[in-house]
Amino acid sequence: MTGFWRDRPTLVTGATGLLGGWLTRRLVENEASVVCLVRDWVPSSLLLSGPLAAKVILVRGDVRDQALLERVLGEHEIDTVMHLAAQTIVPIANRNPISTFETNIGGTWTVLEACRRSPTVKQIVYASSDKAYGESAELPYEESAPLHGRYPYDVSKACGDRIAQSYAATYGLPVAITRCGNCFGGGDLNWNRLVPGTIRAVLRGERPVIRSNGTLVRDYLYVEDAAATYTLLAEHLASNSALRGEAFNFSNELRMSVSDMVQQILELMGKGTLFDMRCDAANEIQHQYLSAERAQRVLGWAPMFSLEEGLKRTIAWYAAFLSQSNT
Repeated sequence: MTGFWRDRPTLVTGATGLLGGWLTRRLVENEASVVCLVRDWVPSSLLLSGPLAAKVILVRGDVRDQALLERVLGEHEIDTVMHLAAQTIVPIANRNPISTFETNIGGTWTVLEACRRSPTVKQIVYASSDKAYGESAELPYEESAPLHGRYPYDVSKACGDRIAQSYAATYGLPVAITRCGNCFGGGDLNWNRLVPGTIRAVLRGERPVIRSNGTLVRDYLYVEDAAATYTLLAEHLASNSALRGEAFNFSNELRMSVSDMVQQILELMGKGTLFDMRCDAANEIQHQYLSAERAQRVLGWAPMFSLEEGLKRTIAWYAAFLSQSNT
């Protein structure tokens, strides 16, 4: 919407993450007045490593601190909340389930309760995940499918998702939910993730590592497309109260195995197809992919980038980043 974001007070939680950084950049480019809640200072993040930080208001604090959230929402007269803050790494969730539950579940109810008590808040977009669906014999996932997450990360996102639905149903809170596939793009510094880990290994002259047996099937969504889903959903939520409590899948509907994804990256980088298969991934669902039909029909959503275009932009970002650092 032309002019929708101009001067709109918008809070982004999780702004030092991959998606949070790109979403903050998109909001700034659309002239929103952005406040970012930051727990850990990550100097190399997209938010803090360049000029973006100087264009937003930075608030240090934990997403579980309700008093802080209410102060920020009130003093900055926040109109729109983008709640992305989460512990997003599956192996970390397996090793540290309590910290994952506290942030992903407790942090979500804290944000929503603070929003409920803050009269200026008009739209909230909550970041759920395809992982919330859990294992299913019926694929692709549609929004009507039950949330059967079983493993720690999956459970944390399913719980947050249901809590958001509960606040919408019980209190009329203007919250809508995104369920995206695996996001990739420049700025992801979690090197144990498939895309950044593979690209860094190739740029270093090393053999990429696959933690699983390579047959896991996933959706892969370029991060600029993912960021656009949040602004689009918030815009629709502002004019359509029927979207309160509703969830939308976002996917380019190209399902790929892990090994095929690595091979495509290697081909785009002009390298061979050799990689190390570790087969040590635990608590992973074999097949996960989404139908985006509802988002296309109701929101008019479509990805802006093909998978190949997204990968090329991602490779170029890491080539530039790693040439200037010792990471």
